[in-house]
This record gives sequence, structure tokens and C-alpha cells, in this order.
Amino acid sequence: MIRDYFAEMYVAGLLADADWNVYFPRRDKGFDYIIARQHEGATLVRPVQVKRLYPSAEKGDRTAYGYNGRLTQLHDDMALILVYFRPGVHTGTPCHIAYMPRRQIRPRERGGYRCVPCGLTNATVSPRRDFVNYFDTDGLAAMATPNWA
Repeated sequence: MIRDYFAEMYVAGLLADADWNVYFPRRDKGFDYIIARQHEGATLVRPVQVKRLYPSAEKGDRTAYGYNGRLTQLHDDMALILVYFRPGVHTGTPCHIAYMPRRQIRPRERGGYRCVPCGLTNATVSPRRDFVNYFDTDGLAAMATPNWA
């Protein structure tokens, strides 16, 4: 069972709790939603794509784990939000959420994009040292700064 819409709505709720306004498109042609909030008299606007990830023992241990695939739209101020669920569990709250800026999304030689801020050991994800500041409450708070993107 894969809960397609759950991750998007869960993150939207967290963003709303953090004083972001969440705007849903009439048609989903790339970004899942657009978020905006005031910061020091200016309006911050971020297009958002949410991707859910389900680690498992079958994937093996990896030093870099995250999203590898296509993104239908990119924007310099976008956030790619990676929602990591607990191993083998497709219900309940995520174990980690990574709020990744555009500069951390790399093109792959064979097409698509790669953003791998976690490691995977024994089917458990953990933020990589250089990406800790993008995770969970720290990552959510960092998104509200103008130079984050």
C-alpha cells in the first residue's frame, strides 16, 4: 500500500503550522503546491515538489540515499521535500523529512535528477553529515530564510 497523497498533505500541514501559506494548483503539472510567507517585509515564494521514500532491507546499505528520478519542473527557489517513512511501514508519520533547495538537486548523466541527503544502514535512514541542516525542524526553519534557495 502506497499512500500517494499522504506525504504531500502531511508536509503541507507542517508548512502551514510554520506560517507558510500553501497554494494548491488547479492542475498538477509539476509542482505539488506553491508556498509563500512574509520575512522581514519581503515575500518569500517557493514552488514545492514532495517525494516519498520507503527504505527497505532489500535496498541494501548505501552511503547516499534519496531521490533519483524525473522532475517535471525546476525553479531556482524551489524546494524538493523528501519524506522518509520507517522501514516496512506504509502508515503513520515519517521518520525524517528533508527540505532540499534547488542547488542540491543534481542532473544525472542518464537523465533525470538526483538528490541524496541520507545514508541507509540496516533499512534505517540517517542524514548525511553535510545535509543535517536540511532535515526536520532545522530544515523547515532554514527554508524561511531568504538565502536558503
